[in-house]
Amino acid sequence: MSSGRCLCGGVRYEVSAPLRDVILCHCVECRRWHGHVCAATAVPADALRFVSDASLRWIDSPKSDAHARRGFCRDCGSSLFWDAPDRETICIAAGTLDEPTGLKTIGQIYTAQAGDYYELDSRISVDP
Repeated sequence: MSSGRCLCGGVRYEVSAPLRDVILCHCVECRRWHGHVCAATAVPADALRFVSDASLRWIDSPKSDAHARRGFCRDCGSSLFWDAPDRETICIAAGTLDEPTGLKTIGQIYTAQAGDYYELDSRISVDP
């Protein structure tokens, strides 16, 4: 079982299924939301259980083709989740997981939207 939380601890969660390895998302929306590249893992939505969620808030992701929503802590501002209604999985910001995670970074997506202030890591596979 894996667990994680926001910076202040107002949102705490547990995951009862194996986590997908990490994908880096370079899209403009993720970079604005996270302040840089989004590093995310994912699990089946029914495998995510909230231990504490009083400060969890959701917003609609304004430019998402998937009509997704983003979960964050209203108290400390931590970016936590990306959830699309038509998907069986929910994405979790990898930096919110308690260590050790046992995860590795396996890919990167939306690389055409990468910021002009950093270089893509050529060792990590890239979306087509």
